Formats: sequence, structure tokens, C-alpha cells
Amino acid sequence: MFGVKRRRLKSPFRHTGIVWQVNLEDYVIKLAWSPDGQWLAAAAIEGPITLFEGATGEMARVLPGHEFGTTTLAWQPEGDLLASAGQDGQVRLWDALTGLERATRPGGAAWVEHLAWSPSGDVLASAAGKVLRLWSPEGELRFETGDHSSTIAGLAWRPKGRDLATIAYGGVTLRTAEAPEQARTFKWKGSSLALAWSPNGRFIATGDQDSTVHFWYSDSGQDLQMWGYPTKVRELSWHHSSRYLATGGGPTPIVWDCSGRGPEGTKPKMLEQHQDYLTMLAYQHRGPLLASAGQDGLVVIWEPEQRQRPMARHEFASPVGQIAWSPDDGRLAVGEEGGLVTVLAVD
Repeated sequence: MFGVKRRRLKSPFRHTGIVWQVNLEDYVIKLAWSPDGQWLAAAAIEGPITLFEGATGEMARVLPGHEFGTTTLAWQPEGDLLASAGQDGQVRLWDALTGLERATRPGGAAWVEHLAWSPSGDVLASAAGKVLRLWSPEGELRFETGDHSSTIAGLAWRPKGRDLATIAYGGVTLRTAEAPEQARTFKWKGSSLALAWSPNGRFIATGDQDSTVHFWYSDSGQDLQMWGYPTKVRELSWHHSSRYLATGGGPTPIVWDCSGRGPEGTKPKMLEQHQDYLTMLAYQHRGPLLASAGQDGLVVIWEPEQRQRPMARHEFASPVGQIAWSPDDGRLAVGEEGGLVTVLAVD
């Protein structure tokens, strides 16, 4: 089922090269690097979760994942615990070193779609339908609510903080890990599809069903709205400085400058290269590079602060649904709908 090709191919750009490729022979639904970069976890849509050696592509172990299909993965910060969720309605906790399943818990609905660890790693949030649950690393249920007005479309913790944001129809809801029953809401009559905190915790961005991007000030709830996108916006990524926000919503990555008074009234940068709609955007954790992936099978690497033309591009045989930077920003993992997992070196 698996094949490993360890090779470094010459790229038409001097900054990138293929380190290794593995064919999962199934749609790659999620890629996630371990906090130390030693492992790359790849979830196939049919359910199995494969752990690869990040440097070589050697298969370390295969976890059974979820019946009917795995939906998402989340590594515990600074740990060897991998959380997964799936279409069996379960949240599972795995010991990455041994492959043993530590806990299985019901998520609250038929599908569990979202997972996120708190920055300190002591709380795992899961979302299934309208149900939000908070768990300990041992799988103990700490909090549950079903008070969202519609299906929870995304969740994210405030970087270096204790606030959890969730999105559903009607706006953004904020809770704290210590008192999750006390919620405050940034109300908006619409549906959001994607959620991203700025690294400094000052802003919350949402990509929306009505082809807009909302830009919220997390302390006051004041909001701005950016429009003009050709389709609904599902792709968001912040630069590590919190100055730039990259957005999708079409075939062109659009980068907003959020410094000063914010992006209102400013003209964004348009990064033109893709021929079909984007599927993912990802800034490096600490570097200046932005990666974009699309339905056209292209992965493009940009340095938007310096230029609006690509720094590098790679063409793949099928649409690319997943990209993920390694913790040291030196490698970019790519997952195709056709099943190929590729790791690129970026230097």
C-alpha cells in the first residue's frame, strides 16, 4: 500500500526541492507535524492515520483512526499525545511513541469535525454539530454546551492565552478555559466558515459564507468587513508579526496589511498564479514565506513583503487539499486528493 521515494529533485527555483514522497492511495484529509518536527501524521479519508519520520518518510506506525473516516488531527503542544476525530462521532487520544490508544470519548454528534489544544496543552476542545466539549489530556470531560445556534464551523484558542473562540451562524463566541460557562458573543447576522486569531491575540479573522472576511478586535468586539471575493472564504493565515492577513475566497491569495488602524480603506496585495480556487494558505511560523495550494494542483511559495511574483512553485497530479509547515519552517508537507504525501525542503 505504501511506497517511499527518498529523493531531492532539482527545482526550477533554487529555494525548494522534494525530500520524500509517499503514496497513501487515499484522499489526504489532514496533515499535522509533531511539536518537535520528528513525526508527520497523515490522515486518510477512509480512516487510517499514518505516522512518518519527518526527515526520511519512513513509516513508523499506522493507527486505525476512525470507522467511516477520520476528519481531523491535533498534536498536544510539547507532547507525544495525538488527538483525532472522525465520522464515528468519537474523539480519540493516541500515544504517538507506542501507537496505543489512551482514550476514546463521544464527541456529542454523529461527526466530530474540529479539535484544538489550548496553548499550554492542558485542555482539548472538540466540536461536533452544535456541541462543544472540553477535555483533559486524560480524556476527562470538563465542560459541555450545545448552545450554539447552528453547527460549529470552527474553533481556535487565543495564542499564548486561555480564551477559546468558536464560530457558528450569528457570530463569534468567546469563553475562557477557567470559566467556559461564561460566554460573550460578537454578534453578526451571517455564517462564518473559517476562524484565525492573530498571533498577538489582538484580532480574530473569520472567512464567511457571503464571500466576505470579518476582522474583529478581540477585546472590544469592534469589527470591519472586507468584501469583493468571488466565492465563500475558507482560507485564512496570519503572518507571525500579526501585521499581515492572507485570505482566499477564489484563485488569488489576497494579503491585507493590518498595521496601524487596520485594513479598512487600504489596498491589499494580489498574488496571481493559480488557475483554480485555493484550498489552503499557510504562513511560516516565524519566517516571511506564505504557501498557497489549489484545486489546480499547484503549490506556490511567496514572500509577499518583498514581491508579488512567486518565489517557487510545484505542480502536482491532483488537487492539493493540505499543506503544513514543519515547526522549524524548513519543510513544507503537501497532501493531495490523489493520495500523495510530499515533503519539500525550503531553504
